[in-house]
Amino acid sequence: MKYSPTTLPSLLYKGLEKYSDERFSATKRNGSWIETSKEDFVQKVRNFAMGLYELGVRPGDKVSIHSENSTEWLICDLAILSIGAANVPIYPTQPGEQIKYILENSEAKVHIVSNDEMFAETKSLIKSVETVKAVITLKPSKHKKLKLFDAILKSGEEFAKENSDLFDELKNNIDPDDVATIIYTSGTTGVPKGVMLTHNNVASNVQYSLDRLPFEEERFQGERVLSYLPLSHVFERMIDYMYVSMGCEIFFIENIDEIKDDFLYVKPFFFATVPRLLEKVQTGVKVRGQEFSGLKKNLYYWAIYRTEEYDPENPPSGLEAVKHKIADKLIYSKIRELFGGKLAGVVSGGAALSPDVFRFMNAIGIICVQGYGLTETSPVISVQTPGRMRIGTSGKPLEDVEVKIADDKEILVRGPNVMKGYYKMPDQTKEVLDDDGWFKTGDVGKIDDDGFLYITDRKKSMFKLSTGKYVAPQNVENQISGSGFIEQIVVIGYQRKFCSALIVPAYDNVLKRLKRDGYEPDKPYSKDEKILELIQQEVDKANKSLSPWEQVKKFVLLEEPLSIESGELTPTMKVKRPVIKEKYEKEIEGMYQEE
Repeated sequence: MKYSPTTLPSLLYKGLEKYSDERFSATKRNGSWIETSKEDFVQKVRNFAMGLYELGVRPGDKVSIHSENSTEWLICDLAILSIGAANVPIYPTQPGEQIKYILENSEAKVHIVSNDEMFAETKSLIKSVETVKAVITLKPSKHKKLKLFDAILKSGEEFAKENSDLFDELKNNIDPDDVATIIYTSGTTGVPKGVMLTHNNVASNVQYSLDRLPFEEERFQGERVLSYLPLSHVFERMIDYMYVSMGCEIFFIENIDEIKDDFLYVKPFFFATVPRLLEKVQTGVKVRGQEFSGLKKNLYYWAIYRTEEYDPENPPSGLEAVKHKIADKLIYSKIRELFGGKLAGVVSGGAALSPDVFRFMNAIGIICVQGYGLTETSPVISVQTPGRMRIGTSGKPLEDVEVKIADDKEILVRGPNVMKGYYKMPDQTKEVLDDDGWFKTGDVGKIDDDGFLYITDRKKSMFKLSTGKYVAPQNVENQISGSGFIEQIVVIGYQRKFCSALIVPAYDNVLKRLKRDGYEPDKPYSKDEKILELIQQEVDKANKSLSPWEQVKKFVLLEEPLSIESGELTPTMKVKRPVIKEKYEKEIEGMYQEE
């Protein structure tokens, strides 16, 4: 069904009516879970909004949030939105110079930080940003110039008493076409671009995505959901808006390294993720089988290997269905316990989910769907749903979202979810958004006869070998990274005769495998012959499913993983290929010396 344009506060306050007053959310801090009731949440949103207004924030102004996920993040967000201001989210891992650029470019009037440590990293840079009139910290602080979150709540409460109708007046005066947020995409090249998303851009995406959930909305009400992807990214933010719309209890974790324990405590019904977490789960499950022996080991791998043939669009029937039930009772049910035992569904985004992982998750009894979208599209363009879960696709476009393929195979999108434009960048906006409202995604893909959307690669990532053949590196990387012994891979080959790769092995799994065989590798591991031999075997396996010109002929192992901190990955974990090529120029040239 088509939805009427609306604002985010209207959408979210309607969802808040579905909560009982026992618990709205919980945030893990220093190992303990701090719970917030719905009444407390609603009151704090109102008080913080009035506190911001008292500080001088007015409709149309910008307020930035530089913090990890928490209940307070959502309080600040809804408060900002409720007075007609725009939220400018900043990744906790964003480099200082980029933060300064974002604050200056957005003309943020108030800057919110998580704590003293986060402020200390950018203190000297923020000082020079003239538009920032106040810095608020969410946690207790030693800095006298920082305003405390609790103090703003208190002053806002007093201000509201004298201006009792102001909050509702401001909230009701917001137009669906007003800018709700400016999200700066770090991109893999160039300066960050501020994506302007209106209230209706995001609200429409929430409503149409709700129609595509793998379960009825009512089933979510009162269920626990887990939030670990950064709220500064539009994917998790939109997902959390969905949770509020459905009356879910949201649990914000503290440390991704503790997520196994968090699963067991929270026992989530649903969560959003990126492929890497699910890949690690699948790898861990496979490696775990090495701990068994005899019949138990054979039975374990019989069940695991069955997942490789599972097709959620055409689930097993007859005798195969009976075998699947046996595998589920003996093995899959035990794997589900790793997620807390109540997990019914997962949505994966941010990057392509490998067919192996997709089959695995659905085979073990957890509905796993993947979607496709960009920050500029609020973000969802298409998503899979039960009954429409074709392997290798991102499902079908949302209702009211049009998708077509240009002559050069680029995916074009038009709909209520498409951004207003890039902030203060009219020329860059015109490059991607035409007069008819079609947005150029920069992705290459196709639509099959049944309407399923396939994403081949980023248009700018594709390269041409010196032989004239075109290569989509994402496809090659997905094939090879499916190995449990490979953590990361970057495929190289522009204007070369063949494809090569920089590979970061999953050293923990590699060492377990070799030690089991009685071999103790020497450091540096990246030069150890046995490790090189093992990775070569994995590359050879993957090469069999690739075209001759796509196959990786040579590779170099890296000792350390690619990271955000080193500048090799964006905050959303996308590879910055130009940075990689420059940093590892010597290693790359070494692979082509005999060309």
